[in-house]
Amino acid sequence: MHSALSHLRVLDLSRILAGPWCTQNLADLGADVIKVERPGCGDDTRHWGPPWLPHRNGERPDSLYYASTNRNKRSIAIDISRAAGQRLVRELAAGCDVLIENYKVGDLARHGLAYADLRAVNPRLIYCSITGYGQSGPYAHKPGYDFVFQGLGGLMSVTGESDQLPGGGPQKVGVAVADMVTGLYADIAILAALQARERSGVGQYIDLALLDCTVALGGHHANAYLHTGKPASRHGNAHPNMVPYQVFASSDGHIVVAAGNDGQWRRFCRAIERPELAEHPRYASASLRIVNRADLVPQLEQALLSRSSADWLRRLEDAAIPCGPINDYQQVFADPQVRHRGMHARIEQPDAAACATVASPLRLCATPPRYRRPPPRLGQHTDEILGELLRKTPEEIAQLRADAAIG
Repeated sequence: MHSALSHLRVLDLSRILAGPWCTQNLADLGADVIKVERPGCGDDTRHWGPPWLPHRNGERPDSLYYASTNRNKRSIAIDISRAAGQRLVRELAAGCDVLIENYKVGDLARHGLAYADLRAVNPRLIYCSITGYGQSGPYAHKPGYDFVFQGLGGLMSVTGESDQLPGGGPQKVGVAVADMVTGLYADIAILAALQARERSGVGQYIDLALLDCTVALGGHHANAYLHTGKPASRHGNAHPNMVPYQVFASSDGHIVVAAGNDGQWRRFCRAIERPELAEHPRYASASLRIVNRADLVPQLEQALLSRSSADWLRRLEDAAIPCGPINDYQQVFADPQVRHRGMHARIEQPDAAACATVASPLRLCATPPRYRRPPPRLGQHTDEILGELLRKTPEEIAQLRADAAIG
């Protein structure tokens, strides 16, 4: 079976999360992703442990953070600060469809590896740059990480409990969502550019910024501000436009309830044995429930304290009310639906225990994602790639290594 992107070769000069997240998706769909890393240290996230991958033949282990974004890739260790290393990258780029990088603005240009340089050797190349602030503007040369952009891009202004409540204040999302959504936007942009290349025959440059992607992720909150001039506020685990749509405490834990329309509201009231609330003149419509949230929610909270989470979930599911538990990841991977969907995958390794991995959520019936390779060791495929793609002889490879151009 051919994979959807098995005809593509990607040169990955990115590290940390946004770029590797993008290229792992492409690799899962079959692209040959060549990860270019610095000899001796490699991707920064290789060292972001514990926890660590199982040791392989006594080598220094890589972190599980690194492993989460680098399966299905081949690693080549090249020192791009050296002229010989720069030549190798240009030679590789000449035979690739896509290049992805997340160096600081202008860094690759100093090494003769900017888009203009590589377009000259491969006019069909799609060149995607991922930076914090984009290639232009007053902040373009600033450094930044995901956390910075969750704050700067507005996300933390709508995440966390209201300032008036205990524990109130801005919160970041529990995963590096600015990085991850930028990686996904990069996938979309690259696939769009590849489609455009089918018609034009030439590649193009893609300028992606974590700040832009985080602002775009603001969705309805950001759009509401543009129309009203009023910034959204934090509502904790509640929803600004729907009631009840939040976390409720039960007698032994917490559950999520999401009654998103008036029909669900009426069924919810019957399920919690408060049918009089359903047609109450202050709560009968979605708009009224939003306006009168402050006196409605405490009544619902009191009602839901009377039974266990499991009991409420059975009752609410029987009433066709969207609801669910709040799982930790042990509970997530024990959940029958998650197990049925096969979200826990394993990649066999010839020299170590199998590598556990979170399966791709992309479900294509004819060309599904495949898990062909575990996350590569630093420089694991250097000789293989140079011999296979650049036709370097063992003697030439040995000389490159002696010159410290490769690891």
